[in-house]
Amino acid sequence: MKTNLTILTGASRGMGLAMARQLLHPGHTLLTLSRTVNESLTADAAAASATLVQWSVDLADARAVTARLSAWLAAQPQGVFTAVTLINNAGVIPRIGPLSEAEPDDLAHALRVGLEAPMALTAAFLQATAAWPVARKVLNISSGLGRRAMASQAGYCAAKAGMDHFTRCLALEEALKPAGARVCSLAPGVIDTDMQVQLRGADPADFPDRAAFTGMKEKGQLAAPDEAAARVLAFLDRPDFGANPVADVRD
Repeated sequence: MKTNLTILTGASRGMGLAMARQLLHPGHTLLTLSRTVNESLTADAAAASATLVQWSVDLADARAVTARLSAWLAAQPQGVFTAVTLINNAGVIPRIGPLSEAEPDDLAHALRVGLEAPMALTAAFLQATAAWPVARKVLNISSGLGRRAMASQAGYCAAKAGMDHFTRCLALEEALKPAGARVCSLAPGVIDTDMQVQLRGADPADFPDRAAFTGMKEKGQLAAPDEAAARVLAFLDRPDFGANPVADVRD
């Protein structure tokens, strides 16, 4: 039986939770790294005959999380998995407003979760699996806001732009290796998640683009989390995954 290992951050809600459910297949192993454990996933995993490991972690503490991941990967028996994948999905939106009014701790938290943790986890993942004779992939969940500037979103835009660019660098590095990993930073489209609720609920005086997000909801232009998750995972399974290190699921 083909046995895959997938490591997924931000799996407790939204598209992350939808991806987690869709990744539960017989014989497969899913390790989730989230702020909270989702009890419904445990039942889903049992019903699907999948192995589920859930960690409640603070991704803002990248040092502790990566040390734990490195140790866990090192303890896995050799030859068990036929493919291993890391999906960096977690992210947070700092307080919505002009950068001139931002709090340093709020910005630091957003950048730690949205950029530092993905970089550190990717490094740990690649180091720990370097000698594994299996296909390896890294999928970074980016955003259109990493490629298009928006007022009052400097922290989030910067984290996603950084994710795109470190993925470009990583793709060049892995291409030089005989069995390098395939990597991609993927924009998943506009999804009806808690982040959208946060954007629609912002003070219009602080967020000039609030009306645009409200309009997308009213016009039914937001993808459901399950639909978005299916598109992202289908993209991950494409034979040309990683050919373009920065991509959009709608391409």
